[in-house]
Amino acid sequence: MRSYLSVLDFNEDETREILDSAARLKAERKSGKLHPYLKDTHIALYFEKPSVRTRTSFTVGIHELGGHLVELGTLNTKIGSGEHIEDFASVIGRYIHLLVARVFDHPSLVDMSKMAGVPVINALSDDSHPCQALADVLTILERFGQIKGRRIAFVGEGNNVAVSLSLLCAKLGAEVQVVSPDGYGLPSWVMESANGLPGTVNQLQDIDKAVCDADVVYTDTWISMGQEKDAEERRKIFTGYQIDDALLKKASDEVIVMHCLPAIRGEEITKEVMYGPKSAIWDQAENRLHVQKALMIKLIESTR
Repeated sequence: MRSYLSVLDFNEDETREILDSAARLKAERKSGKLHPYLKDTHIALYFEKPSVRTRTSFTVGIHELGGHLVELGTLNTKIGSGEHIEDFASVIGRYIHLLVARVFDHPSLVDMSKMAGVPVINALSDDSHPCQALADVLTILERFGQIKGRRIAFVGEGNNVAVSLSLLCAKLGAEVQVVSPDGYGLPSWVMESANGLPGTVNQLQDIDKAVCDADVVYTDTWISMGQEKDAEERRKIFTGYQIDDALLKKASDEVIVMHCLPAIRGEEITKEVMYGPKSAIWDQAENRLHVQKALMIKLIESTR
């Protein structure tokens, strides 16, 4: 049973197939053509964390594909307060065709995929955010035509977004530079996983070197969900890691700016850059819908 818990779960050809399908689905939607590829299927969303873009894009995608949505979470299940996640997955998998889960702990996804008997999609975990990375790559392809050989600079913490972006872009032949304060870089397993991929992943602390001639400059919030108590300390640590107009002058003339959102204007990025001519942020956010539709179709069709 195929699931998508990490960008490494699909090979390069399968990944490109999803991206090509997403581009086609996007074009069809813009022309007013929607096809019920998932008619008579039931898809459950299980969310442990609040969400706007992920929840909305999956919900709209399921409806547009003709599927039926079941919404689940910590408020309407007993997971964590009486029921084991393996038991939940064993039962829910007998009702549905696909499970989309946004969780705190990545091992919860692994347990679900082992027990559900249906495909599971990682809609975010503490380890990775593969759906976001697919949308990011689709955006890069739309702007540049190809990703192989492109230079991508991620400015900020080596978090779940940076992990998935780095591995997926390196899988497709890009050069990724992640620049972070000391102690806030990519996990060591990511660097090990990047070995042997067509592209490269490098961890740096020199922001000017990382951004020099970059085609893409990407950032994320300095203070993620659950880190609010450390907000002031983190602001001090990440001072100097802001994307502003001065930093972008060091990048390629064709550089685009990306952010997975939500953004804290004036911290990791300025409002002027977010809404400026180099911003690809809004296309990037829209593309979550299209790649997730393509991913759901591929996984459900693999079970038929």
